[in-house]
Amino acid sequence: MHSESAPFPPSPPALQLDHQVCFALYSASLAMTKLYKPLLEQIGLTYPQYLVMLVLWEGDGLGVSELGERLFLDSGTLTPLLKRLEAAGLLARLRDVDDERRVRISLTAAGRALRSEAERIPACVLQRSQCSLDELGALTGQLKSLRERLIGP
Repeated sequence: MHSESAPFPPSPPALQLDHQVCFALYSASLAMTKLYKPLLEQIGLTYPQYLVMLVLWEGDGLGVSELGERLFLDSGTLTPLLKRLEAAGLLARLRDVDDERRVRISLTAAGRALRSEAERIPACVLQRSQCSLDELGALTGQLKSLRERLIGP
């Protein structure tokens, strides 16, 4: 049995999907991850592993906690990533000599060498985005600023 109900009024603009910043960020993130996937498969990394490697290529020998802070990841998420990268021979996890409770992450020779293979990826992303370097830089700055405001003091 089908009952008739009163017509449902259209959503106000504030509740429409195309007006949601969260959806714009989410769908852009999905598109970006889809773009990166084949590029990263060529060098044997997943997107989260690539992010870890980017941080280590900037500064080798970080502690796990510093790495987690840079990536906004907790140790429960980060530890399995590090174990897989270690098993792939790209990094080593070593106890800190001054404080054995801390674990330091160091790139192996293979991990350092992988950086040269990864150097072509940003140019591919730039080309595919059809944005200028300045436009992507400005967008990155806006997103960082938004993230900081959302995280708060």
